[in-house]
Amino acid sequence: MAAEWLLEIHDLRKSFGHSEALRGVELALRAGESLALFGPNGAGKTTLLRILAGLVRPSGGVIRFAGSGLSAWGAEARRHIGLVSHKTFLHQDLTAAENLRFFARLYGTPQAEERVAEALRRVGMELHRHTLVRALSRGMQQRLSIARLLMYRPLLLLLDEPYTGLDPQASELLTAMLQGWRDEGRTIILASHDLQRGARGCTRAAIMRAGRIVYETACETWQGEAMYQQYIAAACP
Repeated sequence: MAAEWLLEIHDLRKSFGHSEALRGVELALRAGESLALFGPNGAGKTTLLRILAGLVRPSGGVIRFAGSGLSAWGAEARRHIGLVSHKTFLHQDLTAAENLRFFARLYGTPQAEERVAEALRRVGMELHRHTLVRALSRGMQQRLSIARLLMYRPLLLLLDEPYTGLDPQASELLTAMLQGWRDEGRTIILASHDLQRGARGCTRAAIMRAGRIVYETACETWQGEAMYQQYIAAACP
């Protein structure tokens, strides 16, 4: 495996009982690359991202992050990997600002109060800093999940249907942030059902089906719906 890769995945597998969610995933990404990951429900996209985020243990295979085994890094690796999911993983009985302070302590974020204020400002939530999360709309909770990423500035960003529940203004905000993160050289994996918006600004696109990556291409050759349907139909179960 080459040292220039930020993330390397070889023969990654995950089973839940007799069900195989991942069946030998192969993937490698350099620093600054962004991958749009497409596939039907049940293809394994969310399972892959949850494993990379440290929320689920794989059943087999190799994951290397920044040249070392991901499990060997432990908590240190998780400081450099951020996840935005359709599950927000926010504490419902804390305010927006309290949630960010909690994660700042968890990740040892320096200048926490300044970063909390700046993150809330960048996602347009200054007026909701004292609002309990359970009182926020779905879209506002998703904004707060994005603000959490801004707090500790991970090297690898994992986004699982991040546009879900966002209003048009917040969607444009997220798109601009993604471009900014790419310009900063951060590596992104974005799983989406939206074939056009998901691929916007990415460097590569991939299609998953039945726990495998069945097709991968540079985004300049991505042809959207026609290509997606071709490879979903042709892929072996």
